[in-house]
Amino acid sequence: MNNPTNFDTVPSVSITTARTGAAAKANELGMRTMQERAYAKRGEQYLLIKSPPASGKSRALMFVALDKLHNQGLQQALVVVPERSIGGSFADEALTQHGFYWDWQVEPQWNLCNAPGVDEPRVAKGKVEAVKKFLASTDKVLVCTHATFRFAVEELGIEAFDNRLIAIDEFHHVSANPDNKLGSQLGAFIARDKVHVVAMTGSYFRGDSEAVLSPSDEGKFETVTYTYYEQLNGYRWLKSLDIGYFFYTGRYVDAVAKVLDPALKTIVHIPSVNSRESLKDKEREVNEIMHALGDWKGIDEATGFHLILGKDGRTLKVADLVDDSDAAKRSRVLSALKDPAHKDDRGHVDIIIALGMAKEGFDWIWCEHALTIGYRSSLTEVVQIIGRATRDAQGKERARFTNLIAEPTAEQSAVAEAVNDMLKAISASLLMEQVLAPRYEFTPRNAGAQEGFDYGPDGYVEGGKNLGVNKETGEIHIEINGLAKPKSKEGKRICKEDLNEVIAAFIQDKTALERGTLDKENTIPEELTLERLGKIVRERYPELSEADHEAVRQHAIAVINITQQAKLALDTPEQAQAPTGSEGGAEDGARPKGNTDLIDGVRKFINVRDLDIDLIDRINPFEAAYAVLAKTMDEKSLRQIQTSIAGKNIKITEDEARELAKRALQFKNERGRVPDINSADAWEKRMAEGVVAFARYRAQAKAAQAQGSAANG
Repeated sequence: MNNPTNFDTVPSVSITTARTGAAAKANELGMRTMQERAYAKRGEQYLLIKSPPASGKSRALMFVALDKLHNQGLQQALVVVPERSIGGSFADEALTQHGFYWDWQVEPQWNLCNAPGVDEPRVAKGKVEAVKKFLASTDKVLVCTHATFRFAVEELGIEAFDNRLIAIDEFHHVSANPDNKLGSQLGAFIARDKVHVVAMTGSYFRGDSEAVLSPSDEGKFETVTYTYYEQLNGYRWLKSLDIGYFFYTGRYVDAVAKVLDPALKTIVHIPSVNSRESLKDKEREVNEIMHALGDWKGIDEATGFHLILGKDGRTLKVADLVDDSDAAKRSRVLSALKDPAHKDDRGHVDIIIALGMAKEGFDWIWCEHALTIGYRSSLTEVVQIIGRATRDAQGKERARFTNLIAEPTAEQSAVAEAVNDMLKAISASLLMEQVLAPRYEFTPRNAGAQEGFDYGPDGYVEGGKNLGVNKETGEIHIEINGLAKPKSKEGKRICKEDLNEVIAAFIQDKTALERGTLDKENTIPEELTLERLGKIVRERYPELSEADHEAVRQHAIAVINITQQAKLALDTPEQAQAPTGSEGGAEDGARPKGNTDLIDGVRKFINVRDLDIDLIDRINPFEAAYAVLAKTMDEKSLRQIQTSIAGKNIKITEDEARELAKRALQFKNERGRVPDINSADAWEKRMAEGVVAFARYRAQAKAAQAQGSAANG
């Protein structure tokens, strides 16, 4: 993927889809694949639907909710959305026309997203009163915002919602943090156990790394997972998706002119006025972007869109969602964008410029390019923005996400901030590789053929290098020597459903990212794969046993490294035959060839080596990212970044020393001797250093305790 600015890029992702059309095919009840999967679990009291943007979560909820209302004895359903603009996704649907038993109907007075007034406590009393009246009525469905629902629960109490369905859209807004009111209220609902809950999200990890639910509450939910891989492969029209992070120098409005192709339907998200990239005048920034597109010719009175005469002679229609100085004008633009009469009209609008809007839940199927300036601190937000461009539409074959980031340079005063942005961009890129990859089913060696998997013309071969593919889901079965299997029900659920959340936490871990990419010479791979990831798993799932902690850790690192090594096997076959732990990296410009090709890459990788846990733990999961970074950034910028990282004196903390001491004990049990601090093996040496450091910490603690006892005596 060529960089249209100055050829200084951070790693990008490019995938090609199979276009099977499965995502658009409906069964006899009018349900697509994901909706059918959710409906099969309609009897669950607590249901979590994890599915990408544009996969049909709104309609899946309608099917489940109607069954609960008609067959399961629930009185009413309350649909709770984060923004008023998303309320339109739950408007009336004539489901019986497509074979379902009932239609979805919301009486106008109960769609509070359409009611005037903002969702703020002082002026939202009318909406809370409306919720109270709804609960006392015989009507079945209400739609409101998260804010309205929070105020209503505060005023009416948990008990008022007994025997009702609460459906929470964009569930990642909820947090287990006690300061998150919606999260606390949800915990109270679950504790009372008198409601049903359907939670829906396209991105279950939060940008702030907070847990969405407490482990005990999360264990009560039955999960329906539909992956990006399944969705994109099942499209009819969309053929490829490119995700690229590009550096720019100077003013961002000048760089935008180089990447904003007026021939593509585009959403441009300008940076927050508080960000480093902002020019601190959002109206002027929008005007400069429009000026780069051509000559301004006025405003369409009906829609409020700006009319720009482009350099190719076409008149471009540009919707400005940044200007909030005139509420009536902004409302006219929003209404024009949401007008259902133009939903299938490709020529209705060409470019949308936004700041905080047009992200999650914004439905513009024709969007081909999501252009974002400045790194977004939340990976959830990144996934949501990418989702704006991944709708399937007739004739739309390619979609792309472009993120412009200010390039770190020696002259830049905020070098540390620029380095931080760059590291975040790498983490987002690596995470998207995982999100877009097929799911893996891992078992120990010789566990036998798994149901639903095709092992090729020879079938499953005992003792062979078996690789099975589920052609319906794209899931891959891989056998790994010495793999730890989860023992508990929760451990099994995490390994099956939540590995992307574990991987997200690991990839966002600043220490792991810095050392894995920019301190390679002083970083032993096992420090990342065993120590850092192990610590993250223990902190994220404290209720699991030590055996389950290790099983989750092994499964997560296997996913990361198999995806990475499969891409290397695809692009540079000789890399697959390199000795384990070698410095082999991606060739300059190497990119994953595609979604469907990745399975072939896994086959190549597995064909040349037996997989075991030692091999997987010995591969630096950030190595490929560094290889691309080192070849695409100019020498001055890379030196500046490396200096910034190298200047940090990384020591062994007490927690790290404790973990290394545990690993050293395991080493002793396996090999009959303690790790040697003078060993040529870097990991053995590191374990020995950890033992020494842990002994020092324990001695310090005992000395402090003795001193305290003496003082008390």
